[in-house]
Amino acid sequence: MSVQIVYDSKYLRHDTGPGHFENPQRLECILQALAEDQTLSSRVGRLAPKAAREEDLLRCHQAKMIAAIRAHIEQGGTHLDADTPICTESFEIACLAAGAAVTAVDSAMAEEGGRAFAMVRPPGHHATDRRPMGFCIFNNAAVAARYAQSVHGIENVLIVDWDVHHGNGTQEIFWQDHSVFFLSTHQSPHYPGTGDRDETGEGKGTGFTLNIPLPAQTSAHAHRHAFSEALKNIERRFQPDLVIISAGFDSHRGDPLGNLMLEDSDFGEMTKDVLRIAEKHSKGRVVAVLEGGYNLDLLGGAVCAHLKALL
Repeated sequence: MSVQIVYDSKYLRHDTGPGHFENPQRLECILQALAEDQTLSSRVGRLAPKAAREEDLLRCHQAKMIAAIRAHIEQGGTHLDADTPICTESFEIACLAAGAAVTAVDSAMAEEGGRAFAMVRPPGHHATDRRPMGFCIFNNAAVAARYAQSVHGIENVLIVDWDVHHGNGTQEIFWQDHSVFFLSTHQSPHYPGTGDRDETGEGKGTGFTLNIPLPAQTSAHAHRHAFSEALKNIERRFQPDLVIISAGFDSHRGDPLGNLMLEDSDFGEMTKDVLRIAEKHSKGRVVAVLEGGYNLDLLGGAVCAHLKALL
């Protein structure tokens, strides 16, 4: 099978200002790590993303939200919320980030066992159906899931989110949906304050959200065990036709925005856990979308470990 990296240098132009954690250097350090690992670099393909169309965004976000973001940026706004700075190009770039997730789905669906990694910014998993927040403008992983269902006829999608922060936006978008199972392991209590164990969905979606809140300083061994057991629990009840990973690497030991203890090797093993489900139920097809990860000395190595496992 192949692994494709979906990337565009335009992501570097999303200007969040000096000192902001979500900055262009995040992607530059991943590119540098790939350049230094020539064996890995030679084994992964590269794809240019297409921009998400408005109909792609509308499957997950309200029209008035999209219009408000566009208008705010066109009028020279500098922030969408206190944590989410923007620049004049941010709307276009956010559409290109969501579009990378769409492009990654197309790539994965083009072959049995296809896998793709959308190396994007801004991240997406905090964006709800009605508002951007927490560095995120549009919910890239959610857009990918709905696109897979609408365009490729996929029925069941599993979204696995291992970012240190709970993916509240993804949870909210699929809260009443039994066709998308959302799993999140995350530090708790922590931003954004959601993700308790009793948050399991509503209506037809009841039981299709599984949150694993972890206290700060949880050992990597305990973290991985909880993750693995959660996947086994899900597989007994839900067989996905596509797996999407909200791949946040701020759950790495030493990240400035978290207090979890994972190492590079743990991300590789967690990726393999996900692949076991994908190989049994979704012909091996996996789409990963970059979320958090803010230690510039660690992010590149963690992403490379993830890519090696995908291979």
